[in-house]
Amino acid sequence: MFSVTVREHLMIAHSFHGEVFGPAQRLHGATYLVDATFRRAELDDDSLVVDIGLATAELGKVVGEFNYRNLDEVPEFAGINTSTEFLAKVIADRLADRVHSGALGEGARGLSGVSVTLHESHIAWASYERDL
Repeated sequence: MFSVTVREHLMIAHSFHGEVFGPAQRLHGATYLVDATFRRAELDDDSLVVDIGLATAELGKVVGEFNYRNLDEVPEFAGINTSTEFLAKVIADRLADRVHSGALGEGARGLSGVSVTLHESHIAWASYERDL
């Protein structure tokens, strides 16, 4: 399996609901390194997994939808704990939509999967992986 990973960063504010979150129930900030890994079994006709420039640009657009925002104020997230795991899935699903729409180029239609990892720190991160 071949893979290419591109990176972006994301800074958000949010709060959580539920005793399990302790002090994180209060509004707080989070800064993430965001890695998006694209996979395929065979390289495309240009010997690529995906065009790195397009992948980087599209990841930037997806992340840009949330950067410097209070996620508690995003209507589609109302009542949802926007955990690191949850955000990894949201970003992966939006990247998948962009692959299917052709935004990452025709060669990207041969991708078999994408995974997104959000690094909360140098010692903690969460990922979500999906098929395309």
